[in-house]
Amino acid sequence: MLNPTRADFRALLELAVPLAAVQVGLMLMGLVDAAMVGRLSADALGAVAVANVWFFAITTIAIGCSLALDPIISQAKGAGDETGIALGLQRGLLVAAGLCLPTVLGLAAGEPVLKAAGQTPTLVPLAGEYLLWILPGVLPHLAFLSTRQALQALGIVRPVLLVILTTNLLNAGLNWILIFGHLGAPALGIRGAALATTASRWAMCLGLVMATWPRLRRYLLPVRAEIWEAGPLRRLLGIGIPVGFQLLAEYGVFGLVGLLLGRVGSVAVAGHQIALNFAALTFMVPLGIGAAAAVIVGRAVGARDPEGARRVATAAVVTGAGFMIVTALLLVSFPRGLAAWYSPDEPVIAMAASLLPLAGLFQVFDGTQAVAMGVLRGLGDAKAPVVINVLGYYVIGLPIGLVLGFREGLGGQGLWWGLVVGLAVVAALLIGRVLVRMRRPLERIEPRGAAVAG
Repeated sequence: MLNPTRADFRALLELAVPLAAVQVGLMLMGLVDAAMVGRLSADALGAVAVANVWFFAITTIAIGCSLALDPIISQAKGAGDETGIALGLQRGLLVAAGLCLPTVLGLAAGEPVLKAAGQTPTLVPLAGEYLLWILPGVLPHLAFLSTRQALQALGIVRPVLLVILTTNLLNAGLNWILIFGHLGAPALGIRGAALATTASRWAMCLGLVMATWPRLRRYLLPVRAEIWEAGPLRRLLGIGIPVGFQLLAEYGVFGLVGLLLGRVGSVAVAGHQIALNFAALTFMVPLGIGAAAAVIVGRAVGARDPEGARRVATAAVVTGAGFMIVTALLLVSFPRGLAAWYSPDEPVIAMAASLLPLAGLFQVFDGTQAVAMGVLRGLGDAKAPVVINVLGYYVIGLPIGLVLGFREGLGGQGLWWGLVVGLAVVAALLIGRVLVRMRRPLERIEPRGAAVAG
């Protein structure tokens, strides 16, 4: 690894800051939905939360395939290969369209699956209704994901941010109208929330295409017959499917800990959610840094600039870890004050305050692994991180959490110590993987029928 220059840090931050803002904007849509649905009833809020867990689980492969466009398009951009960019974007949209039907079928099966999983009987039909009414928004959602990743890889970020901010306002307004029946509309409750989400996804997709059409048109038209070539499609899926499983593994361990905390008690679950919300908010920054690293490293690979790739990788890891150390100090220093923002209940505050210092510790590792993942994605390295995630979270971290939480009687703190250990292992192994890959020749992912360009 090489020492990054000031220009490397500047290029990284110029892309990372708007990408982090994009992530925050997408997160805010979910928070606004939850806040408005929560005014209906606790069951409505719980149903939407459960439905969104199922939605994420079903869409992870599609999300992973959209993220596969990071290395493919950024490397083509670095190589000055306009045809390669067009092929990458068109194949990304082709795969998104192909995944639409299985995604819809998976979401439609949500109600019987949740029922079989023993979810609260009052929540299951409400969750099923919500899932049914978001089905028409699957196609634009998947198309938006692929288009957004392509634009980010090209460095076109401002229109993405503006569209997401505008859609946030639209989503909030539609929620207000359709959930509660304002402006003469019927009060549709949870169905109204789903319809607002569906309409917002159509608006977000179409708005993004219209806002960027002058720059997108040459990549979307004409439709190229080569997009059906089996080799490049296999390479895209060979990156996207492992990335999807990596996301599912990471998301799944936090979901499992949340479910296990249900055995400790409702206070433990509430404290867990508060601590996790703070960690998730600060996590948006290293997530943006990792996304920027994927783009810039990919461009360096395409431009045959291995030294540039190594400098940016170092800059990204240093910046991401440095930011998370600062936020960790805040969580460690003011746990009770931060917890009190969420709840006036003293037992909940005490539980959250006991977990926030651990959240501060684990988010240093979480931010580091997110940035390392971005670097590896820019290189097109997707399979090793899946093995690393399963090893760190499920072979090491989760068993330690179970022993400490239940056998040693530490409850929620014990389970969170398992998260800390798991994240530390994942971060260390991913950094090691980055070091190994950066010592090897950096090869571009070939967008045409040949195997790989040297």
